[in-house]
Amino acid sequence: MENKTDHAKLAERLFREGYNCAQAVFCAFSDVTGIDRAASARMASSFGGGLGRLRETCGTVSAAALVLGIARGYDDPGDYEAKKRHYALVREFAARFREIHGGIVCRELLAGAGMQHAAGGDPEPRGEAFYEKRPCPRLVADAARILEEMLEETPEESR
Repeated sequence: MENKTDHAKLAERLFREGYNCAQAVFCAFSDVTGIDRAASARMASSFGGGLGRLRETCGTVSAAALVLGIARGYDDPGDYEAKKRHYALVREFAARFREIHGGIVCRELLAGAGMQHAAGGDPEPRGEAFYEKRPCPRLVADAARILEEMLEETPEESR
């Protein structure tokens, strides 16, 4: 396909521009969601730092789930089969992410990189040292790559 978006590179670039992890992934898929960057950034803003810096589910995973919901989700609450297929898709994303990084919880991913971060607190100022010490740029790129692969493997009409 010509002019195909490299979502992983775009997501990492957006993260390095200052978007949080969830925003970077969600905004990178605006071509899929049909939601412009400003609205995408607002929608995903709460999920950064493992949900408002609570260090719970990694923001990249939350953003991927949002994209999967828009692109492959269900809207009929009575359609049990569609709900079952969608939840399986989200679990598949989490399994692929875990396979690479060992988990999906922000504080555990940071601890695996030798960083101890308590829940809460203000965001850190960003500079080269910020990007060098944390795994987040790689997490963002990997989440986007996995999501892109899954969207290619699961056509929209198979919902």
